[in-house]
Amino acid sequence: MSFLSHSWDMSLQDARRLQMKLAAHIIRENRLETVKTVAGIDVGLKGDMACAAIVVLNFPKLDVVDQFTATRRITCPYIPGLLSFREGPVILDALDQLDRKPDLLIFDGQGIAHPYRLGIASHIGLLSDYPSIGCAKSRLCGQYQEPDAERGSHVSLMDHGETIGAIVRTRTGVKPVFVSIGHRVDLKTSIDVVLGCCKAYRLPETTRKAHRLASDVLS
Repeated sequence: MSFLSHSWDMSLQDARRLQMKLAAHIIRENRLETVKTVAGIDVGLKGDMACAAIVVLNFPKLDVVDQFTATRRITCPYIPGLLSFREGPVILDALDQLDRKPDLLIFDGQGIAHPYRLGIASHIGLLSDYPSIGCAKSRLCGQYQEPDAERGSHVSLMDHGETIGAIVRTRTGVKPVFVSIGHRVDLKTSIDVVLGCCKAYRLPETTRKAHRLASDVLS
């Protein structure tokens, strides 16, 4: 999908326009078959250096089968809603190192649960043409009611009458996570995979392990 490639250095206004343009290309239907491998992606920061870590696990056992990192100097400031412009280049560097394509990517961030429907999971999923899911720790936009306390409970995240994600309880009595479609996957599958990746903790093992790897590289 090289026709969607773009510069990362642009004004705030141009970035917003680009997000709206790219969002029209997001596939919100399930294009997956059997999920045998899932990859967690997280970016660690230290000063002006960023490390993107990708940890590939088999599914549903969740044993680590591969891992990769890439480092790059950060030039874009943090602006809410534009996380992919800050972290996208180094993530793509890390994705370029993959020997075998995992079935699915899980990001520590939003998918379409974003004011312009193009969070980091959707943006990078689209550019790399990977099926992807956003699993964020907090809400960026939308309204919801608190889900029930039991593991597996979930409610819709709504924005202007549109379902943009789900609030999912991955552990009984623990704060929920915010799950949304990234690209080439539907919301039900996104919820099921995230729950399948949360064995003992609130966050999926994919992104937990990627976070630890990125932190180790930068330490």
